[in-house]
Amino acid sequence: MAMPRPDRPLSHRPRPPRARLAGPLPTVARLARVAVVGAGMAGLSAARTLSNAGLAVTVLERSPWPGGRMATRPTPVGDFDHGAQFFTVRDARLEHALRTTQAPVQPWRARFVRVLSADGQQIGALPADGETRWLPLPAMQTLAAHWAQQWLHEHRTARVRWGARVQRVQRQADGWYLHGLDGAGGIVCDGPHDAVLLALPAPTAADLLANSGLAKDWQARLQEEVSIAPCWALMVGWPHGSARLGPAWDAARCLHPQLAWVAREGSKPGREGAQRWVAQAQPDWSAQHLQDEPQRIGDQLLRALADVTGLRAEPALLQVHRWRHAQTRRALGEPYLWDAALGLGVCGDWCLGHRVEHAFVSGLELALAVAGVSPR
Repeated sequence: MAMPRPDRPLSHRPRPPRARLAGPLPTVARLARVAVVGAGMAGLSAARTLSNAGLAVTVLERSPWPGGRMATRPTPVGDFDHGAQFFTVRDARLEHALRTTQAPVQPWRARFVRVLSADGQQIGALPADGETRWLPLPAMQTLAAHWAQQWLHEHRTARVRWGARVQRVQRQADGWYLHGLDGAGGIVCDGPHDAVLLALPAPTAADLLANSGLAKDWQARLQEEVSIAPCWALMVGWPHGSARLGPAWDAARCLHPQLAWVAREGSKPGREGAQRWVAQAQPDWSAQHLQDEPQRIGDQLLRALADVTGLRAEPALLQVHRWRHAQTRRALGEPYLWDAALGLGVCGDWCLGHRVEHAFVSGLELALAVAGVSPR
């Protein structure tokens, strides 16, 4: 099934008949209550699918909002997509989900190039891959928020606890209990549940399993087989009304020793306004400078951005953000881990790769396994 015409947001299309993320699923009697830790794309994909199978699902998320690295930061000069820059649609199930939920997304039409590391000399446009790059509107987390709101509205047994940082999971006679802290430092104890799914970055999931004394074999696999690099992100902006600054192109994958990606925020749909650029550092460089002071990181990445784009004007705003677990460099190689006897599972983009779509598929297929449904 082809995606909708790219000149209109999916959210502007007539509402189709209600359809479920993974299609009709049978009710599962043995597992009635499932807790999902994490409200990123993998966690929400799993939660929606499990609810469609008739299970009572509780999501616990340490942040006050969903989306994970699908994040947009508001600032006085405008918003910045400082995490995931876009997503692609290669799996028919993601396409189906976007269509049937009226997802508020629109294609990003921009000039993408590759630039030389030393002086920003353009090597040439990236090879045409015929693939559409999609963006949620008006912010990256909008898609996750849209799906979370629909899920809570459509399922009376769906529940979410924002600001809940799970530190330990414990299996007792009547089921699983999740222990941790809320945003105000209060105690969280949620349960009982028949199963627990960890939709977290691999290092975070491994730490939680270790703190809980669970699945030592999984801990070893997540630590030894999966490699995830950090990323420093730079956000710079100029006052409203500034002339168009920088090169003729809008986004580039860089060969610069410090920078891997730069993008003009105003070239993205729904993100017009003041001149703003996002730059993301190379994985190795980010790892080497992971503990550096933010001001030092900002100064270095601003100089690197000038190398690549020719931008020399002093910005009115400069901020940086450190993503500790940003890009999968070596994936697990299977879509999820699931112990049916224990009622414990793990999923995330790192199971398959680093794309937003990988997170969606991982959460979906784990939920189908929990519900006893073939993934295809």
